[in-house]
Amino acid sequence: MPAVVEDVPAVELRSLDELWFQVSGTLCNLECTHCFISCSPKNDSFGYLSLETVERMLAESVEWGVREYYFTGGEPFLNREIMSILEAALAYGPATVLTNATVLKSEWLERLRAAEERSGYSLEFRVSIDGPNAEMNDPIRGERTFERAMKGVGLLVEHGFLPIITMTRTWEEAEDFEILGRFRNVLREQGYTRPRLKVLPRLQIGAEAERTEGYGEHDRVTPSMMEHFDESQLICSHSRLVSDRGVHVCPILLEAEDGLLGDTLAEAGTPFPLAHGACFTCYQYGAICTNPTTKEWER
Repeated sequence: MPAVVEDVPAVELRSLDELWFQVSGTLCNLECTHCFISCSPKNDSFGYLSLETVERMLAESVEWGVREYYFTGGEPFLNREIMSILEAALAYGPATVLTNATVLKSEWLERLRAAEERSGYSLEFRVSIDGPNAEMNDPIRGERTFERAMKGVGLLVEHGFLPIITMTRTWEEAEDFEILGRFRNVLREQGYTRPRLKVLPRLQIGAEAERTEGYGEHDRVTPSMMEHFDESQLICSHSRLVSDRGVHVCPILLEAEDGLLGDTLAEAGTPFPLAHGACFTCYQYGAICTNPTTKEWER
């Protein structure tokens, strides 16, 4: 259990609406310069989740009333059991997989389309691409990653999926409208006629802290800031994350020592103190991890 820190507000788990799975640990085929947990092909500090572990946690989630499931990494499709894992999740509720889309295969998507149709629950894909062209994306995510990711988006659309494209803001916030407009045009040219887009703020931890700078001493949530604040905007009030080490407070604080709350969902149901700089970013922007609303992607 996280220690209670004086003058640091804590947030209770009011309901467990979303359960996240760090399904590929910190292993990824890419090494993005802004990755908040420094995932890479060589970072195995967190390992893959097994189908057995996921199935056990899915069963435990029922009594908590979990409404939807998220699968993240690293790159989830590096886990050889990911197809069976997603099929298992779709027996319990809607599932979303966060991917860079550079390793997708048609046969995988055919299998997942069939699994979604059998289950009656939706399967969403969130694809990370950091700009409407290679000039913006590739310096961050690696050479030719824009081309490869757009090919993956094309495969998803071809198989009847409508991926949510997520971009980490590496430009000025005032440029959002222009960049989103350019990206919509690029996606429409690729056959994605009604693209869904979500802009994410930079989290100044992991690789991003090394690329630019980490959080300052004043980048913290204070008790006065929480007065009359809607705590449902914070993921820690309605979510938990499963890794190969146990259950964590949220996907952002995977590597934080106090973020590991226990081995079971019951042990992880404790209040969490907002003592991290990343909590300040969550406070500022709200709901940065979950899927966007219709209004968000139509802006």
